[in-house]
Amino acid sequence: MTDSNTNDLVEQLRSENDLLRAELEETNQGVLALYAELDTQAGQLRQASDLKSRFLSYMSHEFRTPLGSIRSITRLLSDELDGPLSPEQHKQVSFINGAAGELSDMVDDLLDLAKIEAGRITISPAWFDMLDLFAALRGMFRPIVDANAVDLIFEEPRDMPRLYTDDKKLAQILRNFISNALKFTQNGEVRISACAEDEGEVRFAVTDTGIGIPEDLHGNLFEDFVQIDTPLQKRLRGTGLGLSLCKRFAELLGGRVGVDSKPGVGSTFYVVIPVSVSTERADGA
Repeated sequence: MTDSNTNDLVEQLRSENDLLRAELEETNQGVLALYAELDTQAGQLRQASDLKSRFLSYMSHEFRTPLGSIRSITRLLSDELDGPLSPEQHKQVSFINGAAGELSDMVDDLLDLAKIEAGRITISPAWFDMLDLFAALRGMFRPIVDANAVDLIFEEPRDMPRLYTDDKKLAQILRNFISNALKFTQNGEVRISACAEDEGEVRFAVTDTGIGIPEDLHGNLFEDFVQIDTPLQKRLRGTGLGLSLCKRFAELLGGRVGVDSKPGVGSTFYVVIPVSVSTERADGA
């Protein structure tokens, strides 16, 4: 190869190298611009999420005072401190108190959601016995069950260890499962049980003989504001946040939730949590 051909080849390679360098610089500038755009959008999303959480928190607190007043007044009316009420008036006052109770539950759910999204939910683990937890839940639901045709059965936990976790968060999960089961079970039973799962885990289950849920809907049940479209659901109002909060509380405890259900047969909602919550979760929640 002659010197002239060699020089031409070197010049061609240099030119191609310059073009490649220019393309790389242009690509780098594009990537940097993309990162900057992503950072901006992430900041906007964080700001929007923070504003939503603050709005939910503010709204929930503002609703609590008037709702508390309404429920206090309806109790005074029901107790007939200002004079006797007719049967129809008692019925109307009962409707008002029931509606205020539903709104109060919705406010509590929204406030919990705002706290979780803002990272202000704390875990307070302690050692406790499952028998005590079941006894407290049984007493809480006794007035509802006494006026219902459904049997509420708590299976006695046998040979189960004591738990080191946040019993209030666990109780809130089970309360929601039991409340839903009683709402959507018109006859039969609702059964609460606890058993050892894998090593170091306990499975709590709430099984009912209610209307059941189609399998294609199982995947969305634990999402925010999801409600099953059934005639019974339309009659029983709610926020659609209860199961979503159960999922989030279970994750805070290092566990998980799930459901097994067949239409016309019934449903089993369950939560699996570790026997002992990790100290990292307790400290960092």
